[in-house]
Amino acid sequence: MIDLRYVKKLIEMIDDSSVDSIEISTEKGVKIRIAKNPANNAASMVGPFAHSAIVSASAPPAVRAAAPGHAEPAAAAAPARAHSTFLEVKSPMVGTYYGAPEPGAKPYVSIGDRVQKGQTLCIIEAMKIMNEIESEYAGIVREVLVSDAHPVEYGQVLFRIDPNG
Repeated sequence: MIDLRYVKKLIEMIDDSSVDSIEISTEKGVKIRIAKNPANNAASMVGPFAHSAIVSASAPPAVRAAAPGHAEPAAAAAPARAHSTFLEVKSPMVGTYYGAPEPGAKPYVSIGDRVQKGQTLCIIEAMKIMNEIESEYAGIVREVLVSDAHPVEYGQVLFRIDPNG
């Protein structure tokens, strides 16, 4: 087990220094990664039995542009409405995000698509298992915050859906 005081001390040390990130591994396979970089700003502990627990180290992750040939960058496509009116679909696990059922196929959803509750939005591959992520909401996809074939963290926002759209 990892002492949370130890993790908090590591976060303080990163915040107070010019070091951008640190990663520590134990003999039991537990990893702790703490980073200031907006693209990888969470400290995560990944063990052999649990996928992850997140400890926030800095501000929320920055919006990332989609891969070429996929949806346009979310910041450019979002309406002027406040993000607080959108419902967020978050990653239920650590893994690799795939927006389409197979390489070269049409994405499950794109910005502007209307989705129904229970509709498949993407796949997250974790431990060689393809997990279909379904929408918990009905509405219009306003933002896609992850690029295809990129890693995602537990609790990371994948999509923002406008329920009033």
